[in-house]
Amino acid sequence: MHETSRLLEAAVVLSQRLHSAGVPHAFYGSVLNAVLSNAPQADEIYCIVEGGGTHPFKRVRQACAGSSDLTTTPSPWSNRLHATYHGRIPPIEIEILPAGEEGPRHLNGSTVALMAGVPFLTISEFLRAKLKAWALRRLDHDAQDIIYALTRYWDRVDINRIPEQDMRELVARYPAAQSSWKELRRKYSSHSRS
Repeated sequence: MHETSRLLEAAVVLSQRLHSAGVPHAFYGSVLNAVLSNAPQADEIYCIVEGGGTHPFKRVRQACAGSSDLTTTPSPWSNRLHATYHGRIPPIEIEILPAGEEGPRHLNGSTVALMAGVPFLTISEFLRAKLKAWALRRLDHDAQDIIYALTRYWDRVDINRIPEQDMRELVARYPAAQSSWKELRRKYSSHSRS
């Protein structure tokens, strides 16, 4: 677990470098729920980056080149890149994920929202990405992140962005998500009738 404020500090520094280099990006992970709930601790932060004409990892490495606060470390055996913020001890590591592979393919005003001065995935895109992760790994902390966001913000979710089969499986395993999922479906079914 990390202090949420430290994760946000690292995200701001990385975001400034990426923004200056014209690289579309958004953060996600349990840090989003921590920001929404004012929780002092969070256990994960990721940065989704669009590639454009170049691989997203190359764009991040170029944006961070020459920074005294940020370094990048590739993990060729797992095809991942980590950006490490050295402004604090211990350093904060942010995993870089390619857009489309994780999260939406395009990061723009419909998929990204500014919170606490940092671009995050919208609630709908956060749920979609977390649901995809949960469907692959079946980790309880992914399910808990989904349940937290869904139960508190279901009325801000675009149901068209949620993979229904995966959500039905999650609801079957975690009854705590059932009433919010039902409300969301009811909201959209009433919209389709009007």
